[in-house]
Amino acid sequence: MRAAACAAVVAIAMAADPAFAEVDRAASTFWKAVQARCDATAAKPVNEFGRRIAQTAITEFTRFRGHQIDSNGRLFHFGLTEAEHPGKVSGDRQAGIGHRGWWQVMNYWRAVFGNDFADKLEVRGYQDASISTDGAQAAPLLRTDAQRLLRAADSLSDPAAREILREAALRAAAIDTPWSAAFISYVVRQAEVPANTFRYANAHRVFIYDAFRTSAAELADVADARLYRACPLTATRPRPGDLICAQREPALSDASGKAVRERIRMDLNDNINARSIRRAHCEVVAYVDKPARKVYTVGGNVNQAVTVRKLNLRGDLKFSAAQKGRCGGAGHWTLPRSATGAPPKVKCSLNDKKWFVLLQLR
Repeated sequence: MRAAACAAVVAIAMAADPAFAEVDRAASTFWKAVQARCDATAAKPVNEFGRRIAQTAITEFTRFRGHQIDSNGRLFHFGLTEAEHPGKVSGDRQAGIGHRGWWQVMNYWRAVFGNDFADKLEVRGYQDASISTDGAQAAPLLRTDAQRLLRAADSLSDPAAREILREAALRAAAIDTPWSAAFISYVVRQAEVPANTFRYANAHRVFIYDAFRTSAAELADVADARLYRACPLTATRPRPGDLICAQREPALSDASGKAVRERIRMDLNDNINARSIRRAHCEVVAYVDKPARKVYTVGGNVNQAVTVRKLNLRGDLKFSAAQKGRCGGAGHWTLPRSATGAPPKVKCSLNDKKWFVLLQLR
């Protein structure tokens, strides 16, 4: 009760302050104008770039053979993972290199950094972890890059040992370096969109902030060649080739999508280098099933794989905030507690994320 009363007092004070009122009016005007452009584009058929981006994402998921998540947020098919190195694939011990998850992840990194990617990828270790038998022992984090390990491998005279160590270094890099943004970069590059329209990057915030800049540039009638604009997620119909993005900032765990979008807009106004959102994740809209009111998205590094998820749309075919899923009631999980206590609480649905913005293909 006291917290609610304090919040009410703050809200009244903000409303009475002309400066706050002016900011609110500016935000309202900005997003109303952006929404009009988003709606106009959403009403048009998807263009060739969108079709190619969506099809490339589907093709890459099929090639990777990753996970599938249904509209209740349940992982119903567990596929290949980033570090998997199967000794047997479809009965053939001589399966192609492309059946290795880590090998495909390296292709995604080439889309960002070219062939000289290894020095950009982190490999982690923990001091004395390989020799200690004491699980309670403190283990400071150790960091290096994959290129140093590859150089060390090259010093071996045995060709087989040299190749095994090189592959082990790359598999470790695939695990230790987040690659979901590299996957988006790979998909867009493979779709052959113009090089000046999209910045290939190893962080989703680059895509997000670029799209917000484009939305602002459009309203100012400033020429802008970028591929995507930023649109309010739950107010805009998704189309194939669009991206949906979630934020993972602990400080903004309770913030609404509207509040997060406004934070980014203010970042651009205040300081070109400001970043309220550093931890984020985007996925490609691959297919919209209008009769079923579902949208399929493809994302990289989702549970260590290229994963397709099926998400809910409302009756107006806009993104639904209800991605909670159904856990099955009080009797669903009856495993006794371990001697160390209760397991940590987790969300029921793998689709229950802090989705907040649609990057719309212009």
